[in-house]
Amino acid sequence: MRLSTILLLVTLALCCYEANSLVCPALAEEMSSYMILNEGKFLELISKFDASKRAVEAKLTVKRCTDQLSKETKDHIQKIMVKMLADCNERDGIKSVF
Repeated sequence: MRLSTILLLVTLALCCYEANSLVCPALAEEMSSYMILNEGKFLELISKFDASKRAVEAKLTVKRCTDQLSKETKDHIQKIMVKMLADCNERDGIKSVF
């Protein structure tokens, strides 16, 4: 399965879990920044989550892989992620800021 497909499926599962489809603003920010920030800036962004070194390194390993995708592919993935976030929030009657 392609990495982009896995990324989208995980995003969908995290954002649109049936019990509470409200997307945490911090998660939304991390997701929207994932494809556009360089590794250093992204590391600064996720440092506020106080994750273990192992978890951070795992996230950066995946980011390094997705950073190798073409700009066109990244743009397509980002558009889908934005739509998913908006759809999840709209189900709860929340206006999306994306």
